Amino acid sequence: MAEGEKPRRLLRLVQEGRLDLLRDELHPDNDVNLEAQPWRYGRLGDTLLHHAARYGHRDVLTFLVEDLGMDIEVFNSDYKRPLHEAASMGHEECVSFLLERGASVDCLKKADWTPLMMACTRKNLEVIKALVEHGANPLLKNKDGWNCFHIASREGHPQVLRYLLDVSPCSWDTESTIKRTPLHTAAMHGCSDAVELLLERCHYKPDSRDKCGVTPFMDAVQNGHVSIAQLLLEKHQACSSAMDALGAQALHRAAVTAQDEAIQFLVSELGVDVNERGTALQLTALHYAAKLYMLPVLGNTRMLHGSCSALGCRTPRMARACWLCSSQGSRTSSRFSRKQIAAREM
Repeated sequence: MAEGEKPRRLLRLVQEGRLDLLRDELHPDNDVNLEAQPWRYGRLGDTLLHHAARYGHRDVLTFLVEDLGMDIEVFNSDYKRPLHEAASMGHEECVSFLLERGASVDCLKKADWTPLMMACTRKNLEVIKALVEHGANPLLKNKDGWNCFHIASREGHPQVLRYLLDVSPCSWDTESTIKRTPLHTAAMHGCSDAVELLLERCHYKPDSRDKCGVTPFMDAVQNGHVSIAQLLLEKHQACSSAMDALGAQALHRAAVTAQDEAIQFLVSELGVDVNERGTALQLTALHYAAKLYMLPVLGNTRMLHGSCSALGCRTPRMARACWLCSSQGSRTSSRFSRKQIAAREM
């Protein structure tokens, strides 16, 4: 067998879970010394153990550890161990095997992520339970200041969040290095069920602000999650006119991201003044809608009225955001009817 072919073949057998063939390849008669040749794979230098754990082959993992004596704490260049791999991919049998063999439950990979944190990036309740029952600490934080509850809030799995609150009741009371709470994160990512659970079981202050002065309500509006914005208004007494560090309100932030439905909700249903200016920059929502999406005015390029006639908008969606802001404010007729604007978006 050509040099270099043997390691590749072993890797393929591990990934495919071909334990019978793997035993034959690694039989003592074949003169394979894994200790003398600690094969590493890929840019990060993963081992066969990493791959067995990642692909969820418990029998292969058992063979590599118990028969060949491979170290379960082996790590790659990101300091990721086999337990990280098994936990992140949701392989409960592999996780349980490694823990029973004494794997460090709170080992840290690059950026200070524990196996429990990685398990919380997916709907891995059984894996999460196994880690917690073996002593994993739900309150540890990674380099960005996120604990496992914060990570689970981003994914929006209510079952995982309920379990974490049951085993660690204060895990909700956390914020990242930039002062963002799990409520900010769930609202930004549109996780309605998670937001409802957080409002029901946790005790976040209304309109808590991150380092930029952004509130969960602003996050919901800026990302077009109107139902979550309504939930925050009804159940959390959120303020629709709260300002960020630059004095911009939710309306201004919705204009930047061209959230048509959110703009209409704020102006038409909540009565937010469309001509309100951000205190620091003195810009209206119409300015925000246009300023980040400028195009040179080219010859006979058709532009919408107002600021768009000078600036232009990159997409029909941006044009509609500008049109909404200006038409809601002036209540005057525009060059294009609503039907025409809708047609331009198709």
